Amino acid sequence: MKKKFLKYSAGIASVILILFTSCNELDLAPTNKFTEANYWTSPEKANMVLNMAYSQMYNASYFFKTEALSDNIYEGRGASAEKMISSGQADASNGRFQDEWKNSYEGIKTCHTFLENVDRIEGMDETLKARMIAEARFIRAYLFFRLTTWYGDIPLFETDLTLDETKVIERTPQADVLAFVRSELDAIVDDLPTNEEYADTDLGRITSGAVIAFKARTYLYSNDWANVVSTCEKLINSDQYGSYSLFPSYEGIFLPENEYNEEVILDLGYVPSLRTWGEYFDYAPLSVGARVNQMSPTQELVDDYLMMNGRPISDSNSGYDENDPYNNRDPRLTATVVYHEFPWRLPDGTIQTIYIQPGTAPDESAAVDEYKGQGTNSTGTGYYMRKYYDPESLASFTSGLNLILIRYADVLLMYAEAKNELNEMNESTWDMTIKALRQRAGFSDVSALNFDGAWSKSDLQNIIRRERRVELALEGLRIFDLRRWRTAEVVLNGNPHGAKYGDPSIDNGYIKLDKRSFNSERDYLWAVPQSQKDLNPNLGQNPNY
Repeated sequence: MKKKFLKYSAGIASVILILFTSCNELDLAPTNKFTEANYWTSPEKANMVLNMAYSQMYNASYFFKTEALSDNIYEGRGASAEKMISSGQADASNGRFQDEWKNSYEGIKTCHTFLENVDRIEGMDETLKARMIAEARFIRAYLFFRLTTWYGDIPLFETDLTLDETKVIERTPQADVLAFVRSELDAIVDDLPTNEEYADTDLGRITSGAVIAFKARTYLYSNDWANVVSTCEKLINSDQYGSYSLFPSYEGIFLPENEYNEEVILDLGYVPSLRTWGEYFDYAPLSVGARVNQMSPTQELVDDYLMMNGRPISDSNSGYDENDPYNNRDPRLTATVVYHEFPWRLPDGTIQTIYIQPGTAPDESAAVDEYKGQGTNSTGTGYYMRKYYDPESLASFTSGLNLILIRYADVLLMYAEAKNELNEMNESTWDMTIKALRQRAGFSDVSALNFDGAWSKSDLQNIIRRERRVELALEGLRIFDLRRWRTAEVVLNGNPHGAKYGDPSIDNGYIKLDKRSFNSERDYLWAVPQSQKDLNPNLGQNPNY
């Protein structure tokens, strides 16, 4: 059953949004009916506010546009805030810097409104109240972590601030923010059900398993390998916090009929016709109904998919044929990226071939997908996006498909990476992580599946990082990996590429795209928004902005 708990009234949601808006995003002073006793009369009303907090955890636009900050995706049209960031031209007035800050603190404000008023409800079941409080505290912790990941030191507070306080509050060191986030997760984990204990009508709510997996991510982003291992083992070696496993079909993970499957740990909930997203209107091939192509996968991403024998395409023994580049490749490529002569499955089950190589389309209607150069309506890279296409979407690709924030594959990848960094990778760990992922993807060649004891730590690091990239491609996580590996200044400087449809005298014919720029002395942190500094000079600024 599709997330009934998110089906709050659009009118209520709109009112909450209006009332929670402030000229200063840190102004949480209670001034509206949602903080008055006459509102807090039933668990159902409390749930409306909590649902609002759920909706503010993240959104579909950021889910996809964050991928454009990485080397997986190239944004070919316009001059969005994300393109300004990736080109090295962003300053403290950048819209994404502003909105990420604003949206996160609005969500924190909603959580505080809930936490400071839920006790006013008389006769509320204590177990239900404890669970809902734990959900709100998780969302607040999630938002504080989101903020500190981008900005470093941030204002941290556990209760509403007065207007005067918002004008003078200083930023809390990142280490203290992370300590708060983790202490909150420890405090709430036992008040939340597992994924198996929720009723069907509550599927998609935050679980104890989500708490553990999210805590592991906080350690991963700090390169705290020992704690990554011990935290992931709580999900891998025990069902105390729920039962999770790899879904049998990689492509199937992201299809609507398989929502809430055994791999999903935390997702961003949508409901057809009630809460929807429509980004694929600007990502899919034009011949299947898209409007224009705003952004598309890069050649660098495509090149990282192995051959079916487990060898990279750069290996002379891999069998890779540059004239037939998509044959015999990791099946996850086809589940993620649309390439020339891709078999696109339409909602009625029929197959439509996508023609991207210039001059190959059989008719005018199919030719709209061909690469035509930069700044045109079609792809800028020679590829289109496939993962998260919803075959049940309505007009203009309007979709109610959930977007997954954490899945069990990520837990296995975190565990494999941490074990290797601790010099503890062995065949047993390999088999339960990388081998399991590749088997699920469709690999069968022993050379792709078996552990090689001759591999060095550096060899394994490269293998695991590549595996992480292709398994989680287009899920909004790549930029965070590049930042924590401190490799962003390498891979995000220079020109990305598209398919081999360009000038043969330039970069061997691979489309040369606009240059990216990443300043290692500045860009590992985002700028504190100028609008916030103007309201509160005590916020200071991150280096070199």
